Amino acid sequence: MKHNLKLTFHGGAGTVTGSNFLLENEDKKILVDCGLVQGEAYCNDCNEDPFPYDPKSVDVLIVTHAHIDHIGRIPRLVREGFNGVIYGTPATKELAKISYDDSLKILAYEAEKKGKKPLYEAQDVQKTLSLWETVSYHSPKDIGGDFVFTYKDAGHILGSAMVEIQYHQKNIVFTGDLGNSPSPLLKDTEVIDDADYLIMESVYGDKNHEPKEERTDKLRSVIEKTISQGGVLMIPAFSIERTQVLLYEINNLVEEKKIPSIPVFLDSPFAIKATEVYKRYNKNFKGSIQDEIKSGDDIFDFPQLQFTLTREESKHINNVPAPKIIIAGSGMSHGGRIMHHERKYLSDPKNTLLLAGYQSAGSLGRILQDGAKKVTIFNTTVPVKAGVVTLRSYSAHKDSDNLIEFVSHTAEKVKKVFVVMGETKASLFLVQRLRDYLGVDAIAPQQGESVVLEI
Repeated sequence: MKHNLKLTFHGGAGTVTGSNFLLENEDKKILVDCGLVQGEAYCNDCNEDPFPYDPKSVDVLIVTHAHIDHIGRIPRLVREGFNGVIYGTPATKELAKISYDDSLKILAYEAEKKGKKPLYEAQDVQKTLSLWETVSYHSPKDIGGDFVFTYKDAGHILGSAMVEIQYHQKNIVFTGDLGNSPSPLLKDTEVIDDADYLIMESVYGDKNHEPKEERTDKLRSVIEKTISQGGVLMIPAFSIERTQVLLYEINNLVEEKKIPSIPVFLDSPFAIKATEVYKRYNKNFKGSIQDEIKSGDDIFDFPQLQFTLTREESKHINNVPAPKIIIAGSGMSHGGRIMHHERKYLSDPKNTLLLAGYQSAGSLGRILQDGAKKVTIFNTTVPVKAGVVTLRSYSAHKDSDNLIEFVSHTAEKVKKVFVVMGETKASLFLVQRLRDYLGVDAIAPQQGESVVLEI
């Protein structure tokens, strides 16, 4: 007897953001992720479009991790009638709470600029969290209808997980985002060697990062150059994972006296709160980091580091003479306090902007990365004279070679690989490499496309 499933790519196909996949049969509808589509804005207008399925009909929503492009549309789904169960790891739920606090402010700001209502409001978030249950890694969860899912560690951010869905002895694996292992803090991405169907990310499907062993040296070099010029180093950092890795690396450089001690500001309420969650969940860190913490080292603290939680504290940064380092959100410069610092400091050649993560097409970060000579920030034209440096090895995503290596473990068993969550060029490049190097049946599905999984 056949038990075929339908899989539809409602988001994250042909784009990096907006992850949203629907797996269903006649009796059960399971969503994996429901994230914001992002680009030049924190929340693109398309997020206001009606869902292409009835939210009331969805039984279960399984979340891979707490980045807003994977969870950012869930409160809207709830507002439109979803009343099923939401699952995530314990750390993911905690990070989601503070992600939504931050998201509500940005959504309200962008909606006011456009003269629209926000995508969702506080009561929608409260209802979302009331539906949310936690599931730990390696703890199979029966969700009915012959479906059982298990979380495996993705190594991407704290709490991030791959979703293995077992259905009639077949294994359908959604990778979420895959970590750039070995990470300075987190355990490595777990090996998947038994997937029948694999739905995988491809953010860096066509690019390789710099060697990891050069990462800290390049960071040190950028800091030393900024200090020697008497400048300001601005780092638009993703509040979850990238910020904590940077704090850890700067902490080590200061403690080992490889860089002079200068003022370092973590200028992001979201990142400050996320760092507190990281401290509480340090058992998720790899063994060597747990040993450092047990020895008494506060890996996220060092002399002259200041957490600027309030607006007044943030404004005071302007009064602190250079050289100094400012780590602020958002990571793609499409919102948050980093934009105020970019408006103030981009016009001075003594200063440096360090891009330490993926910059989506259309975002201010991508425009600066692509070499713009001037940009508009808060209706002000700002000449770009500061240096702009990209360090891809600080990315929390696997690069092209490591994505191939990840699939290689299940290449003999997998029936089909669906390459998603990447720009079209990156996804298609990875598809071809998977076919050529591993001989697997790989495709890059289109937005809205449905396929039948033969079970």
